[in-house]
Amino acid sequence: MEFNLRLTKPDYHGGSIVNLMASLKNHYGGSVGHYPELKNAPTQAFNSAKQIILLVIDGLGADLLAHWSVQPGSSGFLSEHLHCRLTSVYPPTTASAVTTLMNGQAPQQHGLTGWFMNFREIGTTAAVLPFISRYGRESLSAHGVEINRLVDCENMSDGIAGECHMLLPSELVDSDFSRRLGGSARRTGYSGLEGFLSKLNAFSDSAQANRYLYAYWPELDHLSHVYGPSDPRVQAHFIDLQDQLQVFVEHAARHETCVLITADHGFLDSGPAECINLDAHAELEDMLAMPLFGEPRSAYCVLRKGCDDEFEDYIARELSEFMDAVPSANLIADNWFGLGEPHPELAARVGDYTLQMKQRFTIRDQLVGERAFDLLGMHGGITAAEQYIPLLVFPAK
Repeated sequence: MEFNLRLTKPDYHGGSIVNLMASLKNHYGGSVGHYPELKNAPTQAFNSAKQIILLVIDGLGADLLAHWSVQPGSSGFLSEHLHCRLTSVYPPTTASAVTTLMNGQAPQQHGLTGWFMNFREIGTTAAVLPFISRYGRESLSAHGVEINRLVDCENMSDGIAGECHMLLPSELVDSDFSRRLGGSARRTGYSGLEGFLSKLNAFSDSAQANRYLYAYWPELDHLSHVYGPSDPRVQAHFIDLQDQLQVFVEHAARHETCVLITADHGFLDSGPAECINLDAHAELEDMLAMPLFGEPRSAYCVLRKGCDDEFEDYIARELSEFMDAVPSANLIADNWFGLGEPHPELAARVGDYTLQMKQRFTIRDQLVGERAFDLLGMHGGITAAEQYIPLLVFPAK
């Protein structure tokens, strides 16, 4: 399929997932902070329901939904209920965007800027969602690192008046990250699609006033990474998921439940042929004070002292076809990460420069002993295909 590679920034002024969360916070009596509500929030659907379910399908980009909806075997049911397109956050990746969907803040405030984070507090790079070190993939909490010392943002459940619930895969429901971002929410685990739908139906069956559920489905993202979003196996999963969700949302509507379906980011087909290996650029690697962090589509660089001009010259001379080297301070000033007062560690967590990859290219470095993953689908960059996601609304009847 064709991917929209147009440069696209998040629309934090009323068209982003953070604005959707501001609308939900306002509905449940919480503070919306720096962000206005969604420009065309489905307020009537909120007000006519006893309870609301926010169902997040990881990786369901707006363009992918449109493409899959017209393929043979697809009913097109989900796309028929498209309320609007939203942008994600920057970078459009799970670690940053799911945090926004779980707590209502943009990366500017919550400070989580990609899969691999530069945590100065512990002097290492770590994958924040599984809460493990990059080197050795060891549990940080097992070494005495408390997640609330690094992930110090608010959470949705403690900021609203309604009763808050979370539905997560069983392997994630009690993770350090889920417990930290869940706050006082009642967390429930599930296994497989059948278990997911069963728990969703049970929640809607017992509809209660002023109740909210965040529900997360990760399999579409997993398959898109492994096979690429254009692969027939990914499309087949979407069609099966769509059929199952049609039965669920019709059931929920009869039980005074409004269902919102959205995503955290979109996707691109991008594999080894599009990957720039830092090992092939020893001169560039020598300018770095530490390994790359962030995302393969938006990689953060900390430079050795005095290397700025040399670094910019090398990128312009050798790699300008594949990437732009943008001072990370400029991205903060230009509101790529959000609006308002930044997290005190934001500048450190985005380094001196951000390598914003062009087209469908990625960049990778590899630590000694680190396992290489040759994925075929990627996200986290600056294109419309990665930024735009759908908001589907299914009101209560």
